[in-house]
Amino acid sequence: QVQLVESGGGLVQAGGSLRLSCAASGRSISRDAVGWFRQAPGKEREFVAAIGWSDDSTYYADSMKDRFTVSRDGAKNTVYLQMSSLIPEDTAVYICAAGASISKVKTTPNYWGQGTQVTVSS
Repeated sequence: QVQLVESGGGLVQAGGSLRLSCAASGRSISRDAVGWFRQAPGKEREFVAAIGWSDDSTYYADSMKDRFTVSRDGAKNTVYLQMSSLIPEDTAVYICAAGASISKVKTTPNYWGQGTQVTVSS
């Protein structure tokens, strides 16, 4: 069983940056793909980014690939989402998830975190 805990959210002005963390416990996630999703009030959850386990390949939603970077630290069993040039439309709860592959984590993750709130003010 894997537990995922997100942190690093908060209030930031437009144009600012934040780094979110997704810390795993229970076992190593070195062989899991990990994805980030977000859900804004009144909107459906949307995919943000993911990182694979075999070669740390990354995949991004088109609207975020130039501003967001996903990475992992195996020693800390943690995956990060570095967000820059934030805009008010990025305001949402950001949630991490783990699965067997990037394609599976995008559709049917095995584990979910609880999320961390990101609010971008104009």
